[in-house]
Amino acid sequence: MKSLKQLAPRIAIAASTVPAWVLLARFLLGRLGADPVAEVLNQLGWAAIVCLLASLVCTPVRIVTDWAWPLALRKPLGLAAFFYALTHVSFYVAIDQGFDWAEILADVQKRRFIWAGLSAFVLLLPLALTSTQWATKKLGFKRWKRLHRLVYLVGALACLHYLWRFKLTEMGPVTAFFLLGLFLGTRVYAVLRGAKI
Repeated sequence: MKSLKQLAPRIAIAASTVPAWVLLARFLLGRLGADPVAEVLNQLGWAAIVCLLASLVCTPVRIVTDWAWPLALRKPLGLAAFFYALTHVSFYVAIDQGFDWAEILADVQKRRFIWAGLSAFVLLLPLALTSTQWATKKLGFKRWKRLHRLVYLVGALACLHYLWRFKLTEMGPVTAFFLLGLFLGTRVYAVLRGAKI
């Protein structure tokens, strides 16, 4: 019988596909609302943030419970966040803007939430590209670990993108920022207590 540590990544991968299946079902049933392009963009972005936050909670859970298996979830959940972010950005460029690069550049300069989201994606890209064992060996574990700590900056920019898009009156952006702060605070506290994470 396989251990929880072995099964956990498969469960994480399966769970992370649920938003994609739900979005596909809504598309096939014609239930994307009056503005389907905006709805798809919003749902892809939300899925990216959820997967990113889910990957970030793994270390705090490890710290609090001393269980090893949550660490096996970080990579698949992080890659799922990248997949949704990539799809989100691609949909914006291809469908929403029709590859109109001048309009996209103007959008980035004019609308701060797009700038924040694009910055988050640009920083997430090297993290996804260096998620292999080969990349870890090539960079060296210490440099690789320093690079991947950028994920908290990615999380902050993604939450800022979400907040500026939907305003402070929405509970979603506020909750996302609160969780990000909680996860980072738990990690900082553990480091100050001498934990090696």
